[in-house]
Amino acid sequence: MSRPTRSCPGPLSRREFIQAGSVALGAMSLGDLYRRQAQAGHPDRDTSVIFIWLSGGPPHMETYDMKPDAPSDYRGEFRPIPTVVPGLDVCELLPRHARIADKYNIIRSCAHEFADHGGGHKRFLTGRLPKTPTGFVNDAPMVGSIVAKALEHRNVGLPNYIAGQPRGDVDTFSFGAAYLGPAYAPFAFQGDPSDPKFQVQNLKPVPGVAERLNERIGLLNSLDQLRRTVDNTGTMAAMDQFNEKAVNLLTSEKARNAFDLSQESPQLRERYGYHAWGQRGLLARRLVEAGCSWVTMVMENPYQSGVERLKQGVYNWDSHAVNCHMFDDLKVRLPIYDQAITALIEDIYDRGLDKKVMLIVTGEFGRTPRISYQTGTQTGVSQPGRDHWPQAMSILVCGGGMRTGQVIGSTNSKGEHPKDRPLSPNDLWATVYQHLGIDYDSLAFPDFAGRPMPALPFGQPIPELL
Repeated sequence: MSRPTRSCPGPLSRREFIQAGSVALGAMSLGDLYRRQAQAGHPDRDTSVIFIWLSGGPPHMETYDMKPDAPSDYRGEFRPIPTVVPGLDVCELLPRHARIADKYNIIRSCAHEFADHGGGHKRFLTGRLPKTPTGFVNDAPMVGSIVAKALEHRNVGLPNYIAGQPRGDVDTFSFGAAYLGPAYAPFAFQGDPSDPKFQVQNLKPVPGVAERLNERIGLLNSLDQLRRTVDNTGTMAAMDQFNEKAVNLLTSEKARNAFDLSQESPQLRERYGYHAWGQRGLLARRLVEAGCSWVTMVMENPYQSGVERLKQGVYNWDSHAVNCHMFDDLKVRLPIYDQAITALIEDIYDRGLDKKVMLIVTGEFGRTPRISYQTGTQTGVSQPGRDHWPQAMSILVCGGGMRTGQVIGSTNSKGEHPKDRPLSPNDLWATVYQHLGIDYDSLAFPDFAGRPMPALPFGQPIPELL
């Protein structure tokens, strides 16, 4: 790893920053620190990420890594079908995937060691070993928050980090900013975008207040000025960012337009599917096209938008036998997923966004290779399922100018663990940072104790995706 020279200081390398520790922070003002951080981003690179989060953990052996020759208690009910790419087979319930396999890649050899949902969320989404193996509150920033911090100089008239989630707050899915502070948490919205009454809160002033907005802003600025001069905690700086973001949203025609799905043709909306998952995918494309750097969309509950709930179905992708009859649930879930994801991939290419936008589709881990049977909580009868399995998982990636139609890595004959090209979530994030023009080797941020924390403690870009 190269080090700064005396003649050209430049940004600190990650290794030097860590070695410096608290001594460096004591000698360097926060202003100096943030100036160095600003040098690590490349403001002229117009790139973005759409991150589709399959909360609960999708089964790799029923989607992208099927094992038809494995014993019956491993391989399951479904069979693989060939795609337009030789050697890249997918589940028979994903026929649209089969037709466009030349437009995406499948990573089959990613793994980590955290089998709890909370630990798995934190491990995958932060690129760090979490302090606790359970619980969903981040002790390190989600990658989207780091992107929002590194690219905070970008001002496109809408939030730089947006998350569409069906429930809860940012901690529900470990999307929080941790020690970066709430100013770098996502602008999160809820609801079903396929609902004709869907609207995003806080995108327009309350009726009767708009004409007084400028007067109120001026008053706030005047009252805050005195407090700001004596503030030593950074609280006012954070409030400044909150106020600026709130006002930008209230006054931004661009933000309102970006969230307005009625501007899309009925034919395109139908292509995605008039369902929460399909319309979230379409909304994600609109948001990155409008300039947002990072858009997360959660696709967990298929039983909405008019889809009848199966008694033997499950809310998210957590297909334990006690939760669901996994194969019956997937017969409903996968066709909706198939339509939404492939429409998004094709739309990205049709609109010439395949170099600008990188798409990532994944959950926190895979499922156990061996099928288990238990009595279902809702059904009261024995049914099949799979448990948590971080030792193997599959990830779909495309766009970002990458070469596509590839299978990267493999698992052994029973889908238990990587056989070749073992990768970690950090390798994926290193690839993402490189796509976004973020020099993660030069980025470190002080945690709650003032210690410098690198943006990514380890990991290397995946050469096949560059």
